[in-house]
Amino acid sequence: MDSQTPQPPHVPQDNRAPQPTQTPRADPPPGADQPLPTAGRPHSFQVDLRGLVDLLSQHLYSSPKVYLRELLQNAVDAVTARRAEQPDAPARVRLIVTPASGTAGATLCVEDSGIGLTEDDVHSLLATIGRSSKRSGAGMPGGADPVAALGLESARSQFLGQFGIGLLACFVVAERIRVVSRSARTPGAPPVEWTARDDGSYTVRVLPDEARPEPGTTVRLEARAGAGEWLDEERVLALARDFGALLPYDVRVGDVPVTELPAPWDRPYPSPAARRVALARHCHEVFGFSPLDAIDLDVPLAGVRGVAYVLPQALSPAQRAGHRVHLKGMLLTERAEQLLPDWAFFVRCVLDTDSLRPTASREALYEDETLAAVREALGERVRAWLTGLAAGDPERLAAFVSVHHLGVKSLARHDRDMLRTMLPWLPFETTDGRLSLDEFARRHPVVHFTRTVEEFRQVSPIASAQGVGVVNGGYTYDAELLEALPSVRPGTVVAELDADTVTAHLDSVDPAEELALGAFLAAARARLDPLGCDVALRAFHPVSVPALHLDDRQARHEQARADAADQADDLWAGILGSLRGSAPRARLVLNHHNPLIRRISGLRDPELIGTATESLYGQALLMAQRPLRPADSALLNRAFMGLLEWATHTGPGEDGR
Repeated sequence: MDSQTPQPPHVPQDNRAPQPTQTPRADPPPGADQPLPTAGRPHSFQVDLRGLVDLLSQHLYSSPKVYLRELLQNAVDAVTARRAEQPDAPARVRLIVTPASGTAGATLCVEDSGIGLTEDDVHSLLATIGRSSKRSGAGMPGGADPVAALGLESARSQFLGQFGIGLLACFVVAERIRVVSRSARTPGAPPVEWTARDDGSYTVRVLPDEARPEPGTTVRLEARAGAGEWLDEERVLALARDFGALLPYDVRVGDVPVTELPAPWDRPYPSPAARRVALARHCHEVFGFSPLDAIDLDVPLAGVRGVAYVLPQALSPAQRAGHRVHLKGMLLTERAEQLLPDWAFFVRCVLDTDSLRPTASREALYEDETLAAVREALGERVRAWLTGLAAGDPERLAAFVSVHHLGVKSLARHDRDMLRTMLPWLPFETTDGRLSLDEFARRHPVVHFTRTVEEFRQVSPIASAQGVGVVNGGYTYDAELLEALPSVRPGTVVAELDADTVTAHLDSVDPAEELALGAFLAAARARLDPLGCDVALRAFHPVSVPALHLDDRQARHEQARADAADQADDLWAGILGSLRGSAPRARLVLNHHNPLIRRISGLRDPELIGTATESLYGQALLMAQRPLRPADSALLNRAFMGLLEWATHTGPGEDGR
């Protein structure tokens, strides 16, 4: 049993004790400012137990409930140590709650059939903070390690605790702890009692044999003021089941069993369907949702067994996953975040491991090479599950991808084999509807794509009418996957769609007609030139679209630079002016097939042509769902008011022609 308390062992303070021998000190080196200190008699640190308990409760442990885990942990380790020496020894842990009565507070007794302690062990282990019976040979004859002495490998791997904090956590809920123990390793040793209070004092006394006839240990806690709820029988049973459901020994609260072995993922079931139903029930009990599917996580080399449950609803990749991890059967944490690769955010895991290292609080996993290897191995299990669904169960895969395509895309962008496997399943927004890239590439010789959602909204109606296939690459990971498409589908041509490409697919207007409209086009261009926008005349479908606003990233960057230069002082305006690029400007493409455009192009009044052009420009921006700049908003207001003025002041026959 690994139990510690903060009172350091008494060190004799004998003033007559000989002083340590002092070695003559050499002269200080040149340039030394201070002489070396003279050696003195060593002293022991003193510990403020109450302050240390407050530190534990507020900073090391997330909740007082961990006291029960420490008690269970110590009891299980004690049983493990005894069975390593005596394989036929009993393996039981009993928790007995006595409710508060009168002036007496509630108490909890935890009794185990473990290795027990001698009087020397009590002084050495229970009274020293940080010393553990599971390392450095503490408590073993001759200082030998308790497991290494048996010739076993991985000496510490059979024990849950490694940090020697032990019973100290119990002071978070208890004001007095009484331990009665009898050693199984030293049969002739009598029982010994150790009693400690939260003020840092403790007493030790030897008991008669009848006080504890059999080897093992009993720990009795007396509740602190205000902490009685933590020793309530229902609370103790709930905590014991939560922490110890997978422990390998017989653990009971009163007569109620705590352990539920084998684990749900290791139990035999009459059929795969029955197993899925049972695991779904387990997932609902643990996480509160019914999973889409369950993935076995079996990594024997890493000592990991468990299951990953697939979430039934989509989840943001930024939301951190919380996994439930047991260490050798004892619940370590319900919020392990670093257990799986980042792309596997669509699953929640429950597993048991004997290889991962806990942090000092034993409420999280220590980030080291072992955890990194386990993370990679578990990611491979999830990846293999996806590949298996693609090969043998397309209906379940389709149901999964419809919810969690973002997670699969995140994986596929780094894994070309996964991208190749998932090509027929991953959905993309296209001008042909929601399709997989594989289907879209079969329909179109060139896979055009846009990098932003706004660009796609601009061109999709026009491109679709012209027979140009376009994929919306503006969503997370989509552009990366589109650019990787040729590497997994040889012969596929992928090209980013820009304004020039769209304009090239629109029909030109007869040169004579365009020449006749030269004055109109010149007036329109003059009105939009301050906005950094050109005007072009084309004929395209659908006829219902009067005008199309086209630009690309370079044009938007140049416009942003120009806007910043207009608002900057002379110094920054000069600097920004020197950065002026040669990128093509945005353009407003007027549809010569549209009846409204035909009527507007017949106007003769330059001011009215300008107002109409501004109205078309604003309407095209709104149709593309582009964010409006202050200048654009002002233009829309000006154009609207101008049209109202023209409509209310123009009489019969005064239409500006």
